[in-house]
Amino acid sequence: MPNKYILAIDQGTTGTTALLIDHEGKAISRAYREFTQIYPQPGWVEHDPQEIWAVTLSVATQALLQANLKSSDIHAIGITNQRETTVVWDRETGMPVSNAIVWQCRRTAPICEEMKKAGWSPKISEKTGLVIDAYFSATKLAWILDSSPAIRSQAEQGQFLFGTIDSWLLWKLTGGKVHATDVTNASRTMLYNIHQLEWDKEILSYFSIPASLLPQVCSSSEIYGYSDPQLLGNEIPIAGLAGDQQAALFGQTCFTPGEAKNTYGTGCFLLMNTGQQAVRSQHGLLTTIAWSRKKEGQVYYALEGSIFIAGAAVQWLRDELRIIETAAETEALAESLSGNDGVYLVPAFVGMGAPYWDMHARGTLIGLTRGTGRAHLARAALESIAYQTMDVLEAMQRDSGISLQTLNVDGGAAANNFLMQFQTDILGVPVERPINTESTAIGAAYLAGLGSGFWHSLEELKNMRQIDRRFMPSIGLDQRQRLQQEWHKAVKCALTIPNQAL
Repeated sequence: MPNKYILAIDQGTTGTTALLIDHEGKAISRAYREFTQIYPQPGWVEHDPQEIWAVTLSVATQALLQANLKSSDIHAIGITNQRETTVVWDRETGMPVSNAIVWQCRRTAPICEEMKKAGWSPKISEKTGLVIDAYFSATKLAWILDSSPAIRSQAEQGQFLFGTIDSWLLWKLTGGKVHATDVTNASRTMLYNIHQLEWDKEILSYFSIPASLLPQVCSSSEIYGYSDPQLLGNEIPIAGLAGDQQAALFGQTCFTPGEAKNTYGTGCFLLMNTGQQAVRSQHGLLTTIAWSRKKEGQVYYALEGSIFIAGAAVQWLRDELRIIETAAETEALAESLSGNDGVYLVPAFVGMGAPYWDMHARGTLIGLTRGTGRAHLARAALESIAYQTMDVLEAMQRDSGISLQTLNVDGGAAANNFLMQFQTDILGVPVERPINTESTAIGAAYLAGLGSGFWHSLEELKNMRQIDRRFMPSIGLDQRQRLQQEWHKAVKCALTIPNQAL
């Protein structure tokens, strides 16, 4: 299909990207636009769903115009999205009942504490693969329903629909004809049983959530419906849906159990494919659905670990310490030193996640001497990203019993060659950076292409993947172990509670 393209919509937390992907997997057009971040109170984060829709439609149109293409040139649409962000809207008018509650929002922390006190933690872990946290959609939806008696009453009468952002965009694109989500997004709601593959009646009952609100759960790769011709000028099949991190795993072609990807952004998101087995973590990782394809009929699972502070440590150097003007400066500064001279930064600015889980841990900088300068701080910040990645990957390997062979990388900080080289050195396995690091949008395109017959096999996608650079370990085992030991000493200084991982 040389004259057809896939439209990939990557709806992120701060903006929406539209890419047009050709049959060789190359992006021929890109449009991006930000939207408003709403902070009604400290710790609360909201988006306007109508603005998200308007921005999404505008970038999709812009990408077509830039490429001088018509809607008839688009074979299918794939959508990937910020996960967990929650929207409730009226099924007749299409109007949201409130702003969307964003995944970052902490307003429902008290609901989570009540649930933990009621002894639900083991049950939630067993059923959903998640931990009880305000991060996920369930408590956000419960909060919206309980925000007014009128909303609760209308919801119980079947007037309202709930969805994560993929559902909202699918509903809008199809002119209100399709209310659905895919298994990856469903698995992040804390309402979906990832083993039974259905909305969990017991959890719904706990939150008093009417089943009529919920979208139909589909695979990540099938034709869900067709775009309203009044929107883009033609009926286009919408054939791929996946949460952003799962889409990036798919876009990195991590199709084999044990293959993993790390997205280096403000934080880091690591996912490891565990195949058709849902691995229960003993080290504080999440068990989640990686994807499913209707044609294949199988569900694939992943282990996921989040690093709270990654690129944000470099932003701290720039914005608070003001020792750099741009993030890119850190590469040359780090490389100006032959080693770290014993300087370690543990960026526990908001506590530490897996495998330590100490919310009271605080940022720690050790090993300072009179000769310590800004190059040391830049190097320590970059190295801290690699060390935290190492800790999460070690937990994944212990949980899964699978040895990592290669780490696939994407995200903004993956462009930093010093960081990528140090990452491979500290892991002792190769690190591969693709030419196109927009793996999230690529994954949405791949899922839509497979779901619509644009591409026919995983092998076809694997063969299209182009590597920009493969980083290979350059240090020996003794040096690697010494650096790891010194890092773990630094972590001990940051923690407020003893940890068996050390």
